[in-house]
Amino acid sequence: MTTYLNKLWGGARLAALEQLTYRFNLFSDVAIQPLIVAAVELTLWLAFFQSTGRSELAGFSQDHYLAYAIWAAFVARISANWMYEWNMIDSVETGAVNAVLVRPISFYSFWLGQFLGYKLLTSSFSLAVPLLVCWAMKLPVQIERLPLALLLVVFYLIFVHTIAVIMASMAFFFNRVHHVTVAKNITLWMLGGEFFPLDILPENLREFMIALPFSSAVFRPVGYLTGRLTTEQLGEGFVSIAIGQVILGSLAFVLWRAGRRRYSGTGA
Repeated sequence: MTTYLNKLWGGARLAALEQLTYRFNLFSDVAIQPLIVAAVELTLWLAFFQSTGRSELAGFSQDHYLAYAIWAAFVARISANWMYEWNMIDSVETGAVNAVLVRPISFYSFWLGQFLGYKLLTSSFSLAVPLLVCWAMKLPVQIERLPLALLLVVFYLIFVHTIAVIMASMAFFFNRVHHVTVAKNITLWMLGGEFFPLDILPENLREFMIALPFSSAVFRPVGYLTGRLTTEQLGEGFVSIAIGQVILGSLAFVLWRAGRRRYSGTGA
């Protein structure tokens, strides 16, 4: 177990060093982009409440929705895996995966370490954005719930990485898998609850959407932080992800093994 964790830590350090090579890009990623997204989200929700003349929606005030928007923008950036999934697919399509196959670490673990390292580095800095904005605007946020909410996000990161391995495995069989992954990412964005809280959906659809593991990308951790969900409801997110991880993890294993068997090993 210690050896495996050391390998993950090595991948995490590699990702951190790569990001620190381009410091302006890193600064843009952890500060400029989160501030722009937060400003857009705040503008949209303020416009909604002002145009409708409502003081609350589904039992929650305007300030609750503003707090949700701020934290949703932050958490959504953490739980996304667009860049690394693209790189994983590209490594299979170009043959660069050869460099991973000869190392004493699996493809899954190699990219998981880099993915978690990148997220740890960027989120450690960008966390200041929602904290400062919510403090300045005096928005209702239960900060003592932050550690447990972030733990769920980390659990979700492993789950979404498993999905990325499935997409990368498809590159053994199909060309232009990048087009499929774009559609998949847009779908996850809709299911995660970044654009709006999932509990304002119609009742039948609401229960289904929240029950899916994808709601743990944004809605469950942010809803828990902003008082929309209880600790028990947050715990259901861990269970949902665990079930999804078993199912999709098995699929990823089968697809990767099948792809490896037909892989010729040519390329870069």
